[in-house]
Amino acid sequence: MPHALCPAPIRALVVEDNRDICENIAAYLENRGYILDFSYDGIGAMNLALSHRFDIIILDLMLPGMDGLRFCRKLRTDVDVETPILMLTARDTLADKLKGFEAGADDYLVKPFALQELHARLQALYKRSHGKANNLLTVGDLTMNRSTLQVHRAGRRVDLNPTGMKLLQRLMELSPSVVTRDDLETLLWADERPDGDALRSHLYKLRQAIDRPFDSPLIHTVHRIGYRIAEDAQ
Repeated sequence: MPHALCPAPIRALVVEDNRDICENIAAYLENRGYILDFSYDGIGAMNLALSHRFDIIILDLMLPGMDGLRFCRKLRTDVDVETPILMLTARDTLADKLKGFEAGADDYLVKPFALQELHARLQALYKRSHGKANNLLTVGDLTMNRSTLQVHRAGRRVDLNPTGMKLLQRLMELSPSVVTRDDLETLLWADERPDGDALRSHLYKLRQAIDRPFDSPLIHTVHRIGYRIAEDAQ
C-alpha cells in the first residue's frame, strides 16, 4: 500500500533529547515527504526557531538547557512566533496537559505513541494553521505579522512608524523581487508625491531599524530601479 504523502513538503523542527526517538521519527516522517531539523536541547532549539521558518514544531518537555514549557512560552509571548507546536511527552496527567496548552501548545501527544498518530496530528495541525500562515511574512530571520503589525528580527522586537511599516510590508510581500521606486512612491503618496527624495529618507530610517543592529543587511538597493529585501544581495 503506498504511503500517504504530505500534499506539500512540511518542514518540522523536532526538539527531543532522546536520539532513538528522533531516529524513529526521522525514518517515518522523512519517508512521507517531511523536511526535518533536530535539536537535542531547548536553547539550540530556540536559536533554530528564530533563524529558520518551520511549519510545525514537535517539542519534548524534559529538555536540557531550557524545558519545553519555557521554550513554548518564550516563543509565544516574547517573539510572537505562531508556528504550531505539538508537545510530545511522557507526562500524561490532565494537569500536565493543561500546563502545556496554557504555555501555548496546539496539541499534546503522550509517549509512547504510534508514529501513524503523530503523522495524522501533524497533518491536522498543518491544515488548520495554513490559513493563519498567510498573515506571517518571513524573510530570513525577519518576520512581520500582518494581523498584529508586530515585526521581529532574530527574536528582537523592531518598532516602526506607519510609513516604515507600509514600506516593509510591500518589500516583504514581493520578496525577493525588486520593488520599483515608482511603486513605493505610489504606495505612500499616490499622485501627491512630495518634492525632493523623501522615499530615500524613509528607506534610510527603515534600514536603521531593520539592518543596522544586525550582522547582515536584508534591504538592498538596485541602482536606478528600486529596492528589494532578501538574505542575498545578488
